[in-house]
Amino acid sequence: MSDILAVTLGRLRLANPVLVASGTFGYGLEYEDMVDLSRLGGICVKGISLLPRPGNPPPRICETPSGMLNAIGLENVGFEAFVRDKMPRLRDAGATVVANIYGTSAEEFAELAARFDEVPGVAALEVNISCPNVKEGGMHFGARPEPAAAATRAVREATRLPVIVKLSPEASDLGGVAKAVAEAGADAISLINTIRGMVIDVSTRRPRLATRTGGLSGPAIRPIAVRMVYEVARAVDVPLIGMGGITCLDDALQFLLAGASAIQVGTASFADPRAAIHIIDDLEKYCIDRGIRPADLVGKVV
Repeated sequence: MSDILAVTLGRLRLANPVLVASGTFGYGLEYEDMVDLSRLGGICVKGISLLPRPGNPPPRICETPSGMLNAIGLENVGFEAFVRDKMPRLRDAGATVVANIYGTSAEEFAELAARFDEVPGVAALEVNISCPNVKEGGMHFGARPEPAAAATRAVREATRLPVIVKLSPEASDLGGVAKAVAEAGADAISLINTIRGMVIDVSTRRPRLATRTGGLSGPAIRPIAVRMVYEVARAVDVPLIGMGGITCLDDALQFLLAGASAIQVGTASFADPRAAIHIIDDLEKYCIDRGIRPADLVGKVV
């Protein structure tokens, strides 16, 4: 692959603008038999907390028209096990690793950031202030500018790594939250996380998820995500990473034109583990045929 797709997001340089989204690609290693991990612009790994988390009780995932509903609850192996068992294999695979971090307080976010600062092979941090499926943390930080800025500032002061802050689509003032995290030191902003939804089994009259509600993802939310990227791009000057229902080149181009400098592929990987690779290949051909780079498309909707 040529370097025509290389992009720069603040201090973070990526071989191409196509990443895989946290929570949809495991730790990356689950896909290594099907995907050359080094070809991805980056792997936003499953959200990592200081200590292991069991997540929510099952059932915690169900299919919906044009998408899926999940309430995994940030199940993960915890920082120590991730660094010990996952990172060496990711480094060996040549993966560009973006560590998605989750805390229940600004202090926890800062401690995680400081620990990851010493881990070889981590290219950047993605600060999860937007998960709708946990009782503490998550949207507690992302719903309003002040706590969002506090979490961002805590991470920024604790690490030398590039900091990406992942926003919630359910913030009442998304532009205000975006401005707050940018002013607090975010190098880039990713959006959107899932949107809370509910599915009821009419035969049992019970919700399909044990937690009753969960996060909706997939093509069903793409028009909402494109609109939010468009609006946030006009509110802040930091680079954006757009996501929400991207399945093909056309979808990715919409996000670039709306103002994103890079994109993340999420739910599509469940249907086709190589979805992100197909988009990379198609984007490269698109750019070569037109003699352009991805940066030439960013924000160029007319």
